Amino acid sequence: MISHLVLGGARSGKSRYAEQLALNTQKPRVYIATAQAVDDEMAQRIAHHQQQRCQNVWQLVEEPIYLADRLAALDQEYQVILVDCLTIWMSNLLLASDPDLQGRECLKLLELLPKLKSEIIMVSNETGLGVIPLGEITRRFVDESGRLHQALGQVCQHVVFCVAGFPMQLKGVE
Repeated sequence: MISHLVLGGARSGKSRYAEQLALNTQKPRVYIATAQAVDDEMAQRIAHHQQQRCQNVWQLVEEPIYLADRLAALDQEYQVILVDCLTIWMSNLLLASDPDLQGRECLKLLELLPKLKSEIIMVSNETGLGVIPLGEITRRFVDESGRLHQALGQVCQHVVFCVAGFPMQLKGVE
């Protein structure tokens, strides 16, 4: 199993890079989207992404909460699975009514990744480069995202950081 973590800020080119990485494999592709249409603006974004990215090139799967379970169910050799994005997934987990959900689901993901047969590409926003946010939930989001990124960086063979559309290799060689 080959795994990639693609990090970057908003509009840094990380999703475009991850998609091209998946397309270059010439393997069947699964696109797991983690966003939920919680308002009209998000519904429009989701519709745009579905139209733009998933026309006959990807099998589209939407999974806002139980990412590890979905990865396990979809896993097979000779395919690539792109997850976009882990920070939206983290938001979904932290805002859920079960206060222990986030910890359980992140642990499940970290334990599952080395066992998967599919090539995995995960996209996430690097949240630790800005000022310390105000508000408990925002600080927890930054803390938990940072912890997840550090743990994934240890598990993944390749880690890339995108800035202004340029990928910088942090670990492994593409």
